[in-house]
Amino acid sequence: MITIATLEDVSVLEKLINSAYRGETSKRGWTTEAHLLEGKRITEDELAEIIQNKENTILKFTNNDTIIGCVLLVNKGKKLYLGMLTVSPELQNSGIGKKLLQEAEVHASALGLPKIVMTVISIRKELIDWYNRHGYLDTGVREPFPLNDTDAIIANQPLEFIVLEKII
Repeated sequence: MITIATLEDVSVLEKLINSAYRGETSKRGWTTEAHLLEGKRITEDELAEIIQNKENTILKFTNNDTIIGCVLLVNKGKKLYLGMLTVSPELQNSGIGKKLLQEAEVHASALGLPKIVMTVISIRKELIDWYNRHGYLDTGVREPFPLNDTDAIIANQPLEFIVLEKII
């Protein structure tokens, strides 16, 4: 079931997101960034701030009362920004990410937004290919990779974001 996350979900979401992106647990899934970055992907305070902003929606995918996936959607006026698509590492490749992407399109349509954009680390070829298969195309735009206080780059090549877009 996909519903909107609330402040009550912050602690569980923080653990889920960090387990899927960073650290040893993330290596069980194919979307890990553990070979590129160390540190937390997000904190509970950052998540609470995101949820409290009326332009943001975090959709959560729940099964048997357990949150096993989520995605951040940000209303950017003429487009919807999609970020932090997360699926529990043990459950990746089971269709949950695809269902969250589909629900993001429903959300964008409900807001009257004609396209969804996202940023992906440029050297994440397998992830970019997955998004391509779901209709997201490289816009040619590149953005610098921002570091926060909890990030440490361990990649042996420079990191930057590519901007992907899907017209819905």
